[in-house]
Amino acid sequence: MMDFKARWSFSLLYLILIFAFVHIIYSCIMSHKLTLDDQKVRLKKQPQLPLRFSSDGTFKILQVADMHYGNGAVTRCRDVLESEFEHCSDLNTTRFLRRLIEVEKPDFVAFTGDNIFGTSATDAAESMFEAFGPVLQSGVPWAAVLGNHDQESTMTREELMSFISLMDYSLSNTFPSAEDNLESSNQNPVKRIDGFGNYNLRVWGAVGSSFANSSVLNLYFLDSGDRAVVDGIRTYDWIKQSQLSWLHSVSKNFQGQKPENGQLACIPLTWSNPPALAFFHIPIPEVRQGPIMEIVGQYREYIACSSVNSGVLQTFVSMGDVKAVFMGHDHTNDFCGKLHGIWFCYGGGIGYHGYGKAGLPRRARVILAELGKGEKAWMGVERIKTWKRLGDENLSKIDEQVLWER
Repeated sequence: MMDFKARWSFSLLYLILIFAFVHIIYSCIMSHKLTLDDQKVRLKKQPQLPLRFSSDGTFKILQVADMHYGNGAVTRCRDVLESEFEHCSDLNTTRFLRRLIEVEKPDFVAFTGDNIFGTSATDAAESMFEAFGPVLQSGVPWAAVLGNHDQESTMTREELMSFISLMDYSLSNTFPSAEDNLESSNQNPVKRIDGFGNYNLRVWGAVGSSFANSSVLNLYFLDSGDRAVVDGIRTYDWIKQSQLSWLHSVSKNFQGQKPENGQLACIPLTWSNPPALAFFHIPIPEVRQGPIMEIVGQYREYIACSSVNSGVLQTFVSMGDVKAVFMGHDHTNDFCGKLHGIWFCYGGGIGYHGYGKAGLPRRARVILAELGKGEKAWMGVERIKTWKRLGDENLSKIDEQVLWER
């Protein structure tokens, strides 16, 4: 009887040890994989947050405009030299973007619309995976807005932004975050905002500084829409009043913010008002109407914008924090020009399937924000610079300029 009990106890203990071992193996190796109807569900890879200035006091943004991605290797290039055409496809865009990331080593990548060319993309999801492929592989945080062509494939604008927000390392949002969706005056939720892809991203100060836990640079992303009909005439869409009201409220919340550690007394008040950069696709009418001052770069084509002036420039001026705006849409324009003290800059088309000009290299814009140096630590943003990289053999750097200095 005792032998039977001993054997039974030993068998039970043995089974418990086996189950414990299996549980440990499953927890350590398999816990990051989910299954649904025998299909693996892959979890999104999250970027390291918050966005933050580096220890050298810089934050670099790569702007990518108008990739116009289609179906990859089978989608031919447009407006390239005859000698280049035979071996030119969407993969040229992929290679260019990968080279830009390798050379510039950006802290963040901003895609400003027409990421895919809907009529050439038979599967919007597949085209987006390929278009954003280099940044997904790099692990660099990124965000995007839509242009006027993205939704012409197999997804609506809302579906596209939702999909983009779920991609690896993406900081994109379909709607404003709960934190930014409050009216500054009464902390009530803002009413529905037009469009998909209106959101703000905060960039925090350098580690060890008084602004380490404060936003020292805001990145405003806005949905400029696609097409519209006004008085029976077809035109491009525009940024709506609901978007501008929301943005003005967000901006107001950042004015006069206090750094940590109670060091406000020794910090000038101007450092407490962080600058902002805005990103959207379709230029506003004022860029076409002008006069644009201090142009750096090339004004090569007619500016295609909405016939409706919704007051974007007036709103930016009244906000006071927007120092520069970065757009796409008109591929061969790559200039920066100043309107009422605010710079409006084209990214220059990067996509080889998008229209361009034969013999004119595709290009992309780089934006560099630099912190001011205090007696013992970094302060807020002191300077914002920009330049462009060409898609030539040397990735030539051109048109470097200072956009803003405190």
